[in-house]
Amino acid sequence: MPYKLPILLFIIIVMVMCFGSFIPLGIKEILYALSLSIKSVIIFLLPFIIFGLLFKTAMTLTHNATRIILLILGGVVCSNFIATFLSHYVGSFIYHLNLSITLPKESSTLQAAWSFVLPPFIANDKAMFSGIGLGVILSLIKIKRTTNIANQLDWVISKILKFFIYLIPLFVTGYLIKLQADGVIGLILKNYALIFVIIAAAQLFYITSAYLLVNKGRMLDGLNCIKNMLPAALSGFSTMSSAASMPLTIMGVENNTRNKTLARSVVPATVNIHLLGDCFAIPIFAFAILKTFGMAEPSLIHYLIFTFYFVLAKFSVAAVPGGGIIIMLPILESYLGFNTNMLSLITALYILFDPVITCVNVLGNGAFAKLIDNVATG
Repeated sequence: MPYKLPILLFIIIVMVMCFGSFIPLGIKEILYALSLSIKSVIIFLLPFIIFGLLFKTAMTLTHNATRIILLILGGVVCSNFIATFLSHYVGSFIYHLNLSITLPKESSTLQAAWSFVLPPFIANDKAMFSGIGLGVILSLIKIKRTTNIANQLDWVISKILKFFIYLIPLFVTGYLIKLQADGVIGLILKNYALIFVIIAAAQLFYITSAYLLVNKGRMLDGLNCIKNMLPAALSGFSTMSSAASMPLTIMGVENNTRNKTLARSVVPATVNIHLLGDCFAIPIFAFAILKTFGMAEPSLIHYLIFTFYFVLAKFSVAAVPGGGIIIMLPILESYLGFNTNMLSLITALYILFDPVITCVNVLGNGAFAKLIDNVATG
């Protein structure tokens, strides 16, 4: 089911738009309450998920702290940061266009059938830093048992995330019904269609520029590298999983690089953490949603703080459909002021756009591997 999420979500949106007004009020209140409850559970478990994923990543990178690994790690941080920072300007452009929706001044009478809120047991930023710190320290001490602990944590977190993926349709449905009750869901789809095009254009321009850069401005070589990566990119588009597309990504990178052994090392190390598609899509969607809900555009300093945590959280993203946005929900809530309805909307938009996002992630990993090959081989 995870690979069919965009289709399923599209069907849900159409059904809510067409038949939402016929759903009895009591059912609407129950569905909305379920969405709020699922959101509460996700937010409650996210610190544990973030800690576990960062703990394993830090252990792996520290344990293999060769010059190449450090080069890869530094390159991933810089690449994600640059892409996220540049997306600020595209987002700001969208924010100042007359594309957003003016929400009704009076909210609907739809209320949740019940209230279920789990109190947070630790802040997400503390979970991030503690996961990194403990992973590095325990890896340097070289306690054998810590590897087993990291693997067990990774297994548990993988199961939790897969469970969340199956809950996402229900999670989104309640909020869509709320938006339909507010009378804005049709306007959202109409306005965000153009934003989809703008994001895709920005991603395509950036990826093409990246391939030209790593090929020292040689147009034909850059296009040839992209052609070699197309099978992997199409796989990413259809499966919405960079990890599932990794064999084809490695084949494409091997055709584009001189050091084949290095290529086989770079791709697995970056498949979950170097995500250029996410770095453009999520912030740009965030700007559009901020405008939609009448919230102020973040200042450059405020956005830089958001970018820091956004890039850090990238090291805890799981390679499952929708995993990129699940991890980012608390970042959006804490540093851009997203409320429950805004989190639901960006989740829906992300999943609808996930095939394109994953395709760009795969192409970005190919360009990054070529860059590392250029630097390492001189």
